[in-house]
Amino acid sequence: MLINHVALYCTSEKKSDKFYQKLLNLEKTHSKTISSSLSKKIFNIDMAFKLVNYAKDNTRFEIFISDDKKFSPRNINNRVEHVCIIVDDMESFLDKCKSFDIDINKIPVNDYFIIFIKDYDGNLFEVKDKL
Repeated sequence: MLINHVALYCTSEKKSDKFYQKLLNLEKTHSKTISSSLSKKIFNIDMAFKLVNYAKDNTRFEIFISDDKKFSPRNINNRVEHVCIIVDDMESFLDKCKSFDIDINKIPVNDYFIIFIKDYDGNLFEVKDKL
């Protein structure tokens, strides 16, 4: 099994571009609008979304963009949903996160650490080092 894509919500394309293009080095491949009627049929949310796709190699994200206050994601402090990404150089990536003002949650477990970051809209990412 392979993951085709991960779909997440962000409040602005500017923040989305900064996180997915500049921090994660993904390419913005295309964007489109999801109509409110289609959104209603798929998600039971009666509103239109801009959908921006970012990809590189076998990694794809579909980011639903809306700053509409009626739509708010679940409480970001009580979530288990996350995306796990593998980076080539953990130290360099964490330095880059710091330079982008991304908080790093480094959790000690026995003799190693589990590392999580959040994008600018609270989407959670587990970060693993390439083995």
